[in-house]
Amino acid sequence: MLRLRSATPPARASLAALAIALVIAGALAAPRPLRAADEAPGFRVALLDAPGEFDTRDLIGKRVLVLRFQASYCKPCGRESGALNRVAARYRERGVEVLALHVQDTVADTRRFIKRHQVRYPVALDPQLTIGNRYGFKGTPYTVVVDRRGEIVARIHGVSAVARLPRILDAALAADPTRKL
Repeated sequence: MLRLRSATPPARASLAALAIALVIAGALAAPRPLRAADEAPGFRVALLDAPGEFDTRDLIGKRVLVLRFQASYCKPCGRESGALNRVAARYRERGVEVLALHVQDTVADTRRFIKRHQVRYPVALDPQLTIGNRYGFKGTPYTVVVDRRGEIVARIHGVSAVARLPRILDAALAADPTRKL
């Protein structure tokens, strides 16, 4: 056993540093409690070329929501719109609602995008990023999935979000909306 009193000052300093390092390492290695998902901010928005408004608060407890932040000038958004059409159609009857929010875009440009890419899911405008900023928007495309409890379960920046959606949606649909974390 090493006696600290008989150790030289440099040895005592080394042992003290080692003890501090072990305490820090232990704290970092300790399991962290599970954190609940972020609650999705509610919003209401008028749909482009459709009657009525889209209110996310009406979906809580009923449907899973996919928010796709995109723009007419976003080339990946255009390339992925056909696949997003298929995902929206495939999951609609299973309780999934897809909404595209065109950010920093004009009505005319958005309508051209819808026509060119034969978009069949609902579209709304978010020209000032009022909604996008509340969801952590950092550029197009950006996809957010909100489960039936109203919690954000996925945030996907960039391309390939549509390819990842089926796995995420299947898990969100399988989850019990009444279960508390």
